[in-house]
Amino acid sequence: MSEVLLELDGVTKWFGPVKANTDISMKVNRGEIIALLGENGAGKSTLVKQIFGLITPDSGTITVKGDPTRIKDPRDAIGRGIGMVHQHFQLVPVMTVTENIILGFEPVKGLNLDLDSARTMVVEASDRYGLEVDPDAAIEDLPVGTQQRVEILKALSKKVDLLILDEPTAVLTPQETDELLGVMKALAADGTSIVFITHKLREVLAVADRVYVLRQGRVVGEVATKDTDQAGLATMMVGRAVVLQVDKDEATPADEVLSVRDLVVQDDRKLPAVNGMNLTVRAGEIVGLAGVEGNGQRELVEAIAGMRKVVSGSVHLGTEDVTGKSPHHIHAAGVGHVPEDREKHGLVGGYSIADNLVLNRFDEPEFANRGVRNFGAIDANAEAYVKEFDIRTSGIHATAGSLSGGNKQKVVVAREMSAEPRLLIAAQPTRGVDVGSIEFIHSRIVDARDKGAAVLLVSAELDEILSLSDRIVVVHGGHAVAEMPGAGANRQEIGRLMAGGGH
Repeated sequence: MSEVLLELDGVTKWFGPVKANTDISMKVNRGEIIALLGENGAGKSTLVKQIFGLITPDSGTITVKGDPTRIKDPRDAIGRGIGMVHQHFQLVPVMTVTENIILGFEPVKGLNLDLDSARTMVVEASDRYGLEVDPDAAIEDLPVGTQQRVEILKALSKKVDLLILDEPTAVLTPQETDELLGVMKALAADGTSIVFITHKLREVLAVADRVYVLRQGRVVGEVATKDTDQAGLATMMVGRAVVLQVDKDEATPADEVLSVRDLVVQDDRKLPAVNGMNLTVRAGEIVGLAGVEGNGQRELVEAIAGMRKVVSGSVHLGTEDVTGKSPHHIHAAGVGHVPEDREKHGLVGGYSIADNLVLNRFDEPEFANRGVRNFGAIDANAEAYVKEFDIRTSGIHATAGSLSGGNKQKVVVAREMSAEPRLLIAAQPTRGVDVGSIEFIHSRIVDARDKGAAVLLVSAELDEILSLSDRIVVVHGGHAVAEMPGAGANRQEIGRLMAGGGH
């Protein structure tokens, strides 16, 4: 019988009146890969933070290698053989790979920092675990997939028995994802146990031995991956059958709605992020923009929506040149925009749900008369959309900031689609939302297309691009490098192009 490396018994955690975890019990054997699945707000991240000592449970025990002593903090967890790679990388951009890996545990020779031995350690660890990195490269110069490797090496360099990965593939290309899954299997074969959080059911079935499903802070199921499939896992997560494949008729594209010509846009560092982009989207079609994050997608969307200055080139909506026009003007011209960062650009957290649902329409006659707000109309509008879009809330006057991630996204989607836009820009429309909400948002995007909207879909999720797009445009280095029909598009070929593999 294999050694039980980690055991949780009755772990419960409160945050004020909210119970984030309730009586959670689970175990992880040596060399086993365990997936934690659950909707947004199910308590997954809270749970792993308690295992890593970032949060203290209110009750219950966490036993590591037979020792039930409370884990005081992350340093204590590391000392007991637990490593964690966070969803948002904890790396210092200006420092090298080696400097980041030894940070907080620096080797010394006499009174001096021993960088030579640290560098040797990094090279040896890199070879041993099959995680190729340049020990002297600055973090800020590395692609995200390589930064992910550095994070994992940083955790493994502390001689971990248990590695926790929180959404490890969120920003990786398909090839980088497959590489990471291979590394995880190799680590497990070598005796390292892995607990990982993901929303991606395909990955769970590819590498996990067992799955624990959380719903509303409780474990609602445990299953061996060999005994289940994607539909079974989705049903456990949501509590009902979920349609995983997007059901849509063939597109019937009409007139050109969006035309982007030779567009050049700078990023925040004043470097060219969009570099001669050409793109068209017609009424009644979904054009999916496939690319690794950081290849100009964000700047392109912000330029089209009027949020970022255009250096050169043009943006046309139908026959109107809207290059450099204000966001308000572009919205009035018929553009709906679901931004990639809902917290920063999609919502005002302190405003009510009702107010957020009219953020870009508050001055229209329906909601205001000569500067006087019509609160009855605003409330009626909110009640209708909370019902139609299944926004889970205590009421329309609750703040947007009080909602879970998936429900915040539904508020943004409801607002932007309610005006029936000519052009719908959906940037990362399902980022960080659970399978139930993904199913719903996808169906609304297809509805918008079927009502005649031109849809520009920007997503780092290749599965999303493949299942929704009528036409796929691959971007790399700030311009379009390939275009193909969505039907029958090859996943590996798109992944190769996304990574800069040429035509």
